[in-house]
Amino acid sequence: MLSGDMEKRQQMKDDLQRCIDAHKDELHSLSRDIWSNPELAGNEKHAHDRLVRFFSQDQTWTVQSHYKLPTAFKASWGPVSGGVGDPVLNVGFLCEYDALPGIGHACGHNLIAEVGAAAAVGLKAALENQTELPVPVKITVLGTPAEEELGGKIELINAGAFADIDLVFMAHPAQQDASFHPCIIIEEMLVKYYGKASHAAAYPWEGVNALDAAVLAYSNISVLRQQLKPDWRIHGIIKHGGEKPNIIPAYTELEFYLRTPLLKDLCDLKAKAEACFRAAAGATGCQVEITSPTPTYYNILPNATLASLYESNGKALGIHFPEQPTSFCGKRSTDFGNVSFIVPGIHPFFYICTDALNHTEEYTEAAGAEKAQLYTLRTAKALSMTAVDVVCCPDLLKKVRDDFRLAKLKQK
Repeated sequence: MLSGDMEKRQQMKDDLQRCIDAHKDELHSLSRDIWSNPELAGNEKHAHDRLVRFFSQDQTWTVQSHYKLPTAFKASWGPVSGGVGDPVLNVGFLCEYDALPGIGHACGHNLIAEVGAAAAVGLKAALENQTELPVPVKITVLGTPAEEELGGKIELINAGAFADIDLVFMAHPAQQDASFHPCIIIEEMLVKYYGKASHAAAYPWEGVNALDAAVLAYSNISVLRQQLKPDWRIHGIIKHGGEKPNIIPAYTELEFYLRTPLLKDLCDLKAKAEACFRAAAGATGCQVEITSPTPTYYNILPNATLASLYESNGKALGIHFPEQPTSFCGKRSTDFGNVSFIVPGIHPFFYICTDALNHTEEYTEAAGAEKAQLYTLRTAKALSMTAVDVVCCPDLLKKVRDDFRLAKLKQK
């Protein structure tokens, strides 16, 4: 027999499931509309407006459009229950909605938006009639644009958008279900070499060849890979190599991505890469400029308590979690990693009825297919049910916060 507390939690979980089911057509329409109008990072005007309308139709949500970024938004509800003067527990859900150039929603961000919206609406249904929760609870939905390229969540962190959020939930479509899958750090390095132009046939000795520097830099990195740890990655291209064959190139440009599992590893890899770039400059007599033009995406911190709760709730809904998930994401990176360093959270992955790989045309098709809806809404229910567990049980909330502190310590 269930105890009173367990009965209450189960009733809340039943309520949120019924609510999500009741809104399934509306949620599918939301996702399909975003999928049908793909927009690149920072330009998600249609998706932003569509999500703002979705939450604004229920006047119990307070909705702020263009929240801190032109295509970000915030929808909040509550607080509800708890004692007078008690600190509010603010539960956050994140929506992504940017697409990829040429192939649309090949990473399924339309489904991420749907999961975030559905989970938030479900949790609201579970909470709105509760009068005896341990603490007052508030729900916040953040629309977080530009994950694919510009690091929208990092900009929102810097703008203070996460300052009052206590827990954060989102889920990402993939090839199978997993409560946690490592995502690694990525940093972009832009390398520019400045030489001196000269006629390549008449008086090449008057030139300083920036293309030679670029080629040496690329070769230096290739040689460096033999000494890199197995889970470190560095890959790049020569973006600009000169103007014409008969002109000694005065300017060249390379772009590299550096990926490591931990921040301390990134510092080591970055130092090695910079040494390669500067050595090429010294060997050719060029000047070199090295910058990191985009924000660094951190690794995702694990939270064992949230992952365990999510798996338990997911299994109750029929989700299958492989004991040893395959590396279905490869060496993937996400700006949710930065969020996980400041707020306890979870970023599970979910199956959408396809074996196609993300960032392919086949995955674009799958992300817009009706058969993905069962899995998408099931994931939203599992996230919302996990939030119910933490909201209703102070001991679980403490464990979540303890896991967060421990995970951060392990990064040092």
